[in-house]
Amino acid sequence: MRLKGKSALITGAARGIGLEFARAYIAEGATVALADINAEAVAKAAAALGPQAVAVQMDITRQDSIDAGFADAIAKMGKLDILVNNAALFTAAPIAEITRADYDKLFAVNVAGTLFCMQAAANHMIARGQGGKIINMASQAGRRGEGLVAVYCATKAAVISLTQSAGLGLIQHGINVNAIAPGVVDGEHWDGVDAFFAKYEGKAPGQKKREVGNAVPFGRMGTAADLTGMAVFLATPEAEYIVAQCFGVDGGNWMA
Repeated sequence: MRLKGKSALITGAARGIGLEFARAYIAEGATVALADINAEAVAKAAAALGPQAVAVQMDITRQDSIDAGFADAIAKMGKLDILVNNAALFTAAPIAEITRADYDKLFAVNVAGTLFCMQAAANHMIARGQGGKIINMASQAGRRGEGLVAVYCATKAAVISLTQSAGLGLIQHGINVNAIAPGVVDGEHWDGVDAFFAKYEGKAPGQKKREVGNAVPFGRMGTAADLTGMAVFLATPEAEYIVAQCFGVDGGNWMA
């Protein structure tokens, strides 16, 4: 078990990719704090995973909630070795129709949430003096622009940039910061994504999802399970010499 004795906190972990990562980390021996804004959902998710999982309610758009959530997780687990910044929001609209409210909401979660959770984790890791691992969830959307997805693309580009800066700034403390850039990942969130494209591109429900899946060189959309190998690897000592990198796990959609 490659993560035996390690403690991890994963944001946005009540479902989807975050929950799958928690399951994989526990299978590798870690204790995991599942953090989510939905207290009821995250409590149920943690209970289903068993005694190696604990639930933490956290709103990453509020500094007081980040501070309280990290303190709660560290009190329950005793320490924090690994942070996965997974919580994120998506929206789509033509440039002429982007609202300031959507812009503010996405940057508050995807960018500021990532930054200040990194800060909270780093402060604890620096004080302990034993290093750590921080893994940020970027996206292939952060490597290019998309006509209907300007704000989301911009937030994920910012996550890649934050990963580079934090990686360079924290490695002196033995803290490795890296990122994962998924491609199109199937899951319940894609119902919402598909609905945006149905609205703005005049597509039938489900059509955009079929199109993007067929366009992946691997031959299908990704799944949350497809991402767990990289998430585990980056949290292990095997990744000790990897600093400030962003890894595409996207079935060949983007060649960096």
